Amino acid sequence: MERRNLIFFFCFLFLFTQFSYAAEEKKYTNTDDVLPLGLDKDVFMVPDNNPITSEKVELGKLLYFDKRLSADGSVSCTSCHNPKTGFADPEPVSTGIGGQKGVRNSPTCINTAFNIFQFWDGRAPSLEEQAKGPIQNPVEMGNTPEGAVKNISAVAGYKPYFVKAFGSEEVTFDRIAQAIAAYERTILSGNSAWDRFVYGGDKQALSPEAQRGLQLFEGKALCTRCHVGFNITDGIFHNLGVGMNKPNPDFGRFVVTANEKDKGAFKTPTLRDIQKTAPYMHDGSQKTLEEVIEFYDKGGEPNPWLDPKVEPLKLTAQEKADLLAFLKSLEGDWTPESEPALPE
Repeated sequence: MERRNLIFFFCFLFLFTQFSYAAEEKKYTNTDDVLPLGLDKDVFMVPDNNPITSEKVELGKLLYFDKRLSADGSVSCTSCHNPKTGFADPEPVSTGIGGQKGVRNSPTCINTAFNIFQFWDGRAPSLEEQAKGPIQNPVEMGNTPEGAVKNISAVAGYKPYFVKAFGSEEVTFDRIAQAIAAYERTILSGNSAWDRFVYGGDKQALSPEAQRGLQLFEGKALCTRCHVGFNITDGIFHNLGVGMNKPNPDFGRFVVTANEKDKGAFKTPTLRDIQKTAPYMHDGSQKTLEEVIEFYDKGGEPNPWLDPKVEPLKLTAQEKADLLAFLKSLEGDWTPESEPALPE
């Protein structure tokens, strides 16, 4: 097993034994049973009570694009997680019902099937629970479970989709969340130039600049202290100092755990398709990858809870350019989802 995968395996094993939700681990069970090059089927978790089926995925995609899940019919999942922008939001923070603004950048939905924690602060233990969050958030979709169920139940065209997915026409909040989660587990990115270089054995897949960047990524730039494994994330929480100089900083993971050490700590995001998902950081404060590299090069933003893994890098201009070339090599070969015709 390669060193980077070995590191990821032990990180995953440690986290899974401590924080996994009640369902047992399962392998990917979609109809084609194939993951893109570079993704690991053995750590793809599907809960026992929500196996993936093509019918459920089809329903979940419809619901994902449907604004009728929101209280006023103005916001869908794609409003904040747009397939055309890497299943993320190109704005620093998203706009919900009534023009309200959130406080955190919408993270990508790409490869969230591999996340042990959902949301920047990890407050949801599964994609099913994550799917319920925005629907009920007063700043996002502003609905209630009952309201969402009422809205979808009123659409006659949904009845056959629920029958195919769940065996009956009944619409429940759990079923809505399960269908969306099933669809989100199919939002996958792999077969990047990096995957072809590392996992496919194609030594021409990366340019010389990107190969130098990979060496920096694994070495001097210290990126693999947090960005490890096939999904290029340890999946846990670190304080980089982002936003900690504000009068009222967002304390991130601390809001969930109340542990002092978690103040200002946010989940390490995947770097896959990173150039599609600008802006960056939990508050969307950094517009470009160049800004992100400069931020890390200076050692983050000093604060009492700064993660000791973050320190000044002293990269040269050429090294920064090479690192950027490597980050751009992480783009997968998927194409954006087209908007489906919604039931009437």
